[in-house]
Amino acid sequence: MLMGLGYGFWVSPTFKEIAAGVALFLFGMLSLEQGFKAFTGGALERVLRGSTNRLWKSIGFGVISTTLMQSSTLVSLVTISFVSAEMITLAAGIGIIMGANLGTTTGAWLIAGLGMTVNIAEYAMPALVFGVVLLLQKPKAMKGLGYLAMGVGFLFLGIAYMKSGFDAFQGAFDLSAYAVEGFLGVLLYTAIGVAITVVMQSSHATLLVIIAALAAGQITYDNALALAIGANLGSAITTAIGGMTANLGGKRLAVAHVIFNLLTAAVAIALIRQIGWAVDYLGGLIGIADDNLLLKLALFHTLFNLFGVILLAPFTRLLESFLIRHVTSVAKPMEQPRYLYPGALETSSSAINALRKELGRLYDNAYDLIAKGLSLSRSVIESDQSLTAAVASTQRMIPLDVDDVYERKIKSLHSAIIAFISETQGRGLAASEGNQLYALQQASRDIVEAVKAMKHMHKNLSTYGLSSDPIVRGPYNRIRRRIARVFREIQQIRSQDPETVTSLSLDALKLSLETSSQDLTSDINEMIRSRRLAPGMATSMMNDESYASEICDNLIEASKALLQPGTPEDEAMEDKLALDDDEIQRIAADRNSETKRFGAHHGPEKASQ
Repeated sequence: MLMGLGYGFWVSPTFKEIAAGVALFLFGMLSLEQGFKAFTGGALERVLRGSTNRLWKSIGFGVISTTLMQSSTLVSLVTISFVSAEMITLAAGIGIIMGANLGTTTGAWLIAGLGMTVNIAEYAMPALVFGVVLLLQKPKAMKGLGYLAMGVGFLFLGIAYMKSGFDAFQGAFDLSAYAVEGFLGVLLYTAIGVAITVVMQSSHATLLVIIAALAAGQITYDNALALAIGANLGSAITTAIGGMTANLGGKRLAVAHVIFNLLTAAVAIALIRQIGWAVDYLGGLIGIADDNLLLKLALFHTLFNLFGVILLAPFTRLLESFLIRHVTSVAKPMEQPRYLYPGALETSSSAINALRKELGRLYDNAYDLIAKGLSLSRSVIESDQSLTAAVASTQRMIPLDVDDVYERKIKSLHSAIIAFISETQGRGLAASEGNQLYALQQASRDIVEAVKAMKHMHKNLSTYGLSSDPIVRGPYNRIRRRIARVFREIQQIRSQDPETVTSLSLDALKLSLETSSQDLTSDINEMIRSRRLAPGMATSMMNDESYASEICDNLIEASKALLQPGTPEDEAMEDKLALDDDEIQRIAADRNSETKRFGAHHGPEKASQ
């Protein structure tokens, strides 16, 4: 492609101007993308959820966002990242894609109605000056506004260069001599439109070329209509290429985009004459002159996209079900990332949500490993069955190579999470987003530390967990029960409505666990004093009790990051109300002291109750 461009520059000075116009236009779109990304963050997810809970809202969101960003490809790729991170449903994503296709037609109206009739370069210069001034400021919001202003300036400048380039090109070469009439011409120029869009990665840039060429008389009106259809279809191909790197949800949405654009293109090609008649009729009603081919092209572009939305919108749920049923993939091994892919970095919000989803998978891997180490199944832990009875009835310890499972299912996934966090941190984040990333990184480490503690404890647990001596088995039963209880209560919290759960929900569990830990340590000391337990065995028990406490503490801390964060004000209030470690240990010690005094007064039988 570079060699072809170089040859074009050599043989035609006017080609330089056209190519420069396209380059400036594309650079303006990149600047707009950069500017809009500066304003994404925690609020974006709330706006999305409120704007996509109905199909008409999803379509409206797609129209408005594409009109503002002037890039249906960007909106489509961002939407794929949202669906992949499970921030929105697949049906909502399909609605946004339909709206984005409709919203992209506003660019054609802008270029045809303003860019080709007004000296738009005069407006580009002030926008570029203001953009550079804002870009030199330190605040992120100011830089974002600077990118937006520069984007608008370069868009306008690109349109101006394209217009003057085709005007000059007309005197040297007449492309209209290569016009192809009839249905063959429609198919040929549709294919050319697809190819141009795939190369430039922008249907807006293709429309700019089409409108500028039509304005200069370099292509016929009929061929311009076919090129516009091809530009629309080409945008789906560029989105599909980006969507192929996404996870299963993103791939399904990319397929939905291709289906929608193929359907729209097929209808537009089949009914191109009828839609052309509708353009003539509606153009007359809204005051478009018969010889104003540029505005007629913009109206045609709007009509066939609107027709596609009207055709597909009633079948959105059916399309969603079809994609879920037929677009599947081979399940990745648990140790491979499922949500972390380059497209998730499109916005900080989608990156953080993808990380939280992947952290949930790391937690589940650790859950499986530790549960097997305890010789308890997840179904038992998550049921209503008594944990005391389940532990006491264990007949055999499940064989487990902790080191092997750790290497395959924990370490590799933890490494991928840390690498993705590093990538996200390098893209410029708000303070609240940086805090969330730090919390997710720390949670990943907590999960790994819990597994490592299980590695240390597992040998003794396998040896003494089913000891025939109740003095030995009893403390290990209590350790197994305590860890299982942590998993049970965390799973119950995770299953609740995220809006009603806070980190304070875990304080009562932490206090209860600290009480149990101190109680077990006290009982081990008492058995040593009464000569019922050998000091060597007691040392092993105390070490394992310490490992069990480490497992529980790390799991609880990690589970906080799995909860959806509230506002910074809510989190600050939770921090004030939450008990710190010293307070929990002091309250637990007071409870144990009261229990002992109660037992001394009422007898051992009452105290055990």
